[in-house]
Amino acid sequence: MKENLDALRSRYAELTDAMSDGDVFKDQQRYQELAREHRRVEKQLAVGERWWHVKEQIAANREVIRTEDDEDLVAMAREELEELEPRLEEAEEAFESALLPHDPNDDRDAILEIRAGTGGDEAALFAEDLARMYLRYAEQRGWKHELIDATEGTAGGFKEVIYAVRGEGVFGMLRWESGVHRVQRVPATESQGRIHTSAASVAVLPEAEEVDVEINENELRIDVYRASGPGGQSVNTTDSAVRITHVPTGLVVQCQDEKSQHKNKAKAMQVLRSRLLERAIAEQEAEIAAERKSQVGTGDRSAKIRTYNFPQSRVTDHRIGLTLHNLDAVMQGDLDDVVDAIQEHRRNEALQARRDG
Repeated sequence: MKENLDALRSRYAELTDAMSDGDVFKDQQRYQELAREHRRVEKQLAVGERWWHVKEQIAANREVIRTEDDEDLVAMAREELEELEPRLEEAEEAFESALLPHDPNDDRDAILEIRAGTGGDEAALFAEDLARMYLRYAEQRGWKHELIDATEGTAGGFKEVIYAVRGEGVFGMLRWESGVHRVQRVPATESQGRIHTSAASVAVLPEAEEVDVEINENELRIDVYRASGPGGQSVNTTDSAVRITHVPTGLVVQCQDEKSQHKNKAKAMQVLRSRLLERAIAEQEAEIAAERKSQVGTGDRSAKIRTYNFPQSRVTDHRIGLTLHNLDAVMQGDLDDVVDAIQEHRRNEALQARRDG
């Protein structure tokens, strides 16, 4: 552990020197990479220094007990040791957790895709509720968001909605939200007061940059068409909407949010790059079965991950057995208890795997 702390101190000094070099500002991509690593190492180092400080305090008190003749000083040292020794175990575990391998994709911005599933109009309304929940969560954390594309449901809500969410560590925080979300509630249109079950799927992709994914323009089929609103009502008199098909994979992306065809194409390409990057990451992870095991469970995006039960004001995350009875707060974007619990579960799994292997 001391070797790890020394390595962090050394790396932190190297990164600080590199970022103070005036030439680094000429390459903004390189500067951003250095800045992200600098913030990450700074956090790791803070945890490591806390562990080392407790360890040194324990050593100093043990030395007092071993060498001091003054009974009062010895008694004080013993009392401090009783407080410090449990703290050392906690600090060591926290440092061990901070040293777990870091997935560089966790530092990326994210593409958030929400689609209505089973349940007809109610599923589209639930998809809109989920979108609002995540956007409020993003705002609470100081993240920025941008609408990429939206297809409205016939009775409101969204058949599909896609956002870019940008900020520090967005993908790392949201990646475990991918999966099927189920809602149990009485729809506004239900005259008999019966509870219906509907579903929506959430996909969180790491936002790709042009350098991450090489796309051959010759492998794209690009169609332009007139953007339309709910029910097919025309909202644009020009062919500004764009649909891009990546022929080798069959991936299809469309965007009609902007009035400019050029902007819609740029946004569609942004989503396409992210989907291709996610596909490449999934292929890599498939080679490591234990890692791919986790969307904190099967890793299968088709798996039901969470249920929102409105009559009981209950939220249940099925992957980690977490149940909360504050549904209203969760739907208003108060996701910290859920996200933090999943992150903690992931860290504990990774720590156990490290100890076992």
